[in-house]
Amino acid sequence: MSEHLSGPQAAPPDEPVHEPFVRSLDALGRWRAALQERVHDLSRFLREQGLLDENADDLLDALARRLAGEKLVVAFVAEFSRGKSELINAIFFADAGRRIMPASPGRTTMCPVELGWDPEEAPGLALLPIETRLDGASLAELRAQPRAWQRESIDVQDPAAFARALDAVRGVRAASVDEARQLGFWNDEQPADNPPMLADGQVEIPRWRHALINVPHPLLKRGLVVLDTPGLNAIGAEPELTVGLLPSAHVAVFVLGADTGVTRSDLEIWRDHLASQALARYVVLNKIDALIDPLSPREHSLAQIASQCEQVARTLGIAPERVFPLSARQALAARVEGDVARLADSRLPALEQALAQQLLPERRAVFEQLTLEALGVIRAQTGRTLNDLRRQLAEQLQELRGLRGKSGAKVQLLLQRVGAETAEFEQCTAQIQALRVVHSRSLKAVLATLASDMLKREVDAMIGSIRDSFLKLGARRSYTQLFADLRQALETAQQQGGELRELLSASCHRLNAEFGFSLMVPPAPELARFRDDLALIERNYIQYLGLTQAVRLAQPRFLEQFRRMLMSRLRAVFEGAAGEIELWSRTLSGQIDAQLRERRKAFKRRRESLERIRAAAGELESRLAELEAQDQRLATTEVRLQAMHERVRRAAIRHELALPSDFAALAAAPVRAGGSPAPAAPVSSDA
Repeated sequence: MSEHLSGPQAAPPDEPVHEPFVRSLDALGRWRAALQERVHDLSRFLREQGLLDENADDLLDALARRLAGEKLVVAFVAEFSRGKSELINAIFFADAGRRIMPASPGRTTMCPVELGWDPEEAPGLALLPIETRLDGASLAELRAQPRAWQRESIDVQDPAAFARALDAVRGVRAASVDEARQLGFWNDEQPADNPPMLADGQVEIPRWRHALINVPHPLLKRGLVVLDTPGLNAIGAEPELTVGLLPSAHVAVFVLGADTGVTRSDLEIWRDHLASQALARYVVLNKIDALIDPLSPREHSLAQIASQCEQVARTLGIAPERVFPLSARQALAARVEGDVARLADSRLPALEQALAQQLLPERRAVFEQLTLEALGVIRAQTGRTLNDLRRQLAEQLQELRGLRGKSGAKVQLLLQRVGAETAEFEQCTAQIQALRVVHSRSLKAVLATLASDMLKREVDAMIGSIRDSFLKLGARRSYTQLFADLRQALETAQQQGGELRELLSASCHRLNAEFGFSLMVPPAPELARFRDDLALIERNYIQYLGLTQAVRLAQPRFLEQFRRMLMSRLRAVFEGAAGEIELWSRTLSGQIDAQLRERRKAFKRRRESLERIRAAAGELESRLAELEAQDQRLATTEVRLQAMHERVRRAAIRHELALPSDFAALAAAPVRAGGSPAPAAPVSSDA
C-alpha cells in the first residue's frame, strides 16, 4: 500500500505501480479525475457568467458526484482453502511487503469482507455482529446505523498491525444448537452440512455477519471495492451476499484449486451463484505448483496444466480463454521480493491483463456516455440563453441608435411604448400558469407509473405467489411475469413522456410566437438503459428460482431476504428513471423562470436607460457604448464557452489525456487461450 504502508521491498510513495490491472485502474482513475476537473471548470465558468440555472447546476453536480464516487466492485468467490485471500494479496496488496488479508490453510474468511475507501470515515475495521440477523434488517439498512457495528481503528502505516487487525474476520464463537438454528447455521433436514458439535454440546459459528475495511490505499481511493466472500454453499452463508452483493458486482473472479479441480461443492457454487451470463466472470485455477512433478519433464507438467484448464472450461461451460492457471502464493512472493522472472512463472499477469483489457474500458465507456449526454443538454441550454440575451441587446441597440438627433418627445414616445410592451408581456403569466398546471398534472401521471408504491405491490404479489406455490415450482413463472409487468411500466412511462413533450412543445410554440420567448422542450428522456438494467437484474436473480433452489425458497428468512434485495435493486432502477424524468421536467420550468426573469430585467433596463437619456442629452452615447461592450462580452463568453464544452468533450473521449503508453499497448495485446503467456514460462516447484 505504497502511499501509507512501509515494509520490506515496499514501493516509495511516489513510485508508480507496475501490475497490469493496477496500472490500468490507476489510469482510469486519473482519467475520471481529469474529466471531473473539466466538468468543475465548466460549472464554475457558467456560474461566474450567470448562465448556470438551478437545473443545469443539479445536472453538472450529479455528473461530478458520479465521476468522483462511482465504485468498481470486484468479487472474489471460492470455496474454503482455494487461495482466494492470497490471490487478493498478490493482486492488490503486494506493495505492503507482506500478507494483509489472512491467508492460511482452512477457513480464514468467516464472513463477507468489503475493502474500500470512504474519505468521510477514519481508516478502520467495522464488524457487524452475527446477532443482527435476528433483527430482520438488511445490510443496506444497517450501513446507515453506525451503532450496529463494532469498530476498530487501523494503523495503515504499520503493515503488521494492519494484518493483525484484519485477523478479526476469522472470529468464531460457541452457540447452542437452538441459537445456531435461529441464526441459520443449523438445519435439521440437512444434518450432513451442519457444523460439528463441540464436547459441551455447542457448535461453532462465525462471530461476525459482515466486515467493512476502510483504508486509503491508492487503488481503493480510485474507486475500487474488493469483495472477499466466504464459502457460499456453507450452511449459514449470508443470504444477502448471494442475492444482493454478488449480483451487483461488476466482475466475479471464481477461484478453484488445481490440486482439487472442480469439486461438487465448487460446481454447486458456480451453478447457483455464478452461472448467469449477465455477470462478467473469470475462473482462476490456483495452486498450479501442486501439479508440478520434479521427477517428470517440464513439458509433461505444462501439458497437465493445459489439460486441467480445458477440463475446467468444459465442466463450467465457459470459454477456455476465461480460465487462468496461476500460483497466487508464488506471485505474492515474487512481488514482495521484486523477482520479475518468478512473477512471470506464476502466470498472474495474464489474469490482470485480461481484467485490464476487458473490464476497465467498459467502465470508461459508461462515464463517457454520461458526460456527453449531460454536455449536450448544458450546451443547448446555455446556447439558447446566450442567443436570447444577445437578441435583446441587439433590439435595444437598434432602438437607441434610432434616437440619435431626435427630440425629447421621441424619447417620451419610446418610454410609452416600453410601458405598453411591458404590460402586454405580463399578459403571458396567465398562459404560463395554465401551462404549469397541465405540466404538473401530466408529470404526476408519468411518475405514478414509476412510483415505489406500484413497485412494492408488484414485488409483494410475486413473493406471495411464490410463498403459496407448491414446492415453489411456480416461482420462475411468477418472477418472469413480474419483470414483464415492470418492462411494460417503463414503456408506458416512455410513451407518456413523449406525449407530455408534444403537449409542452405546442404550448411553448404559442408562447414563443406571441411573447417573444425562445423556449425549447428537449426530447423526453430515453429509458432504454433502465430497461437494460431491468433485464440485467432479471438474469442475475432468476438463478435463485430454479428447482435446485426450492428448498431454500421454502425458508422464510431466505425468501424475505430475496424480497428485500430484489426490491432494493428494482427501486434503484425506477427511482433513477423517475429522477431523469423529473430533471427533464425541471429543465423546462427553469427555462420559463429564467426567461421571464431576463425579459423583465430587459424591460426595466430599457426604461431606466430612456429615462437617463431624457434627463441628460449626453447619456445616449454612453448607454450605446455600454450596450455594445455588453454585447462584445457576451460574444467573448460564447467563444470561451464553446472552447470549454470542447475541452470537456475531448476529455470525455480521452483525446486530451496523456495516458501511459503502456496502457494503449496493454489494450492492444492479445490474451492467449487459457490465460497463459507466450512463450510459456516454466512453473517453479517452490511456489
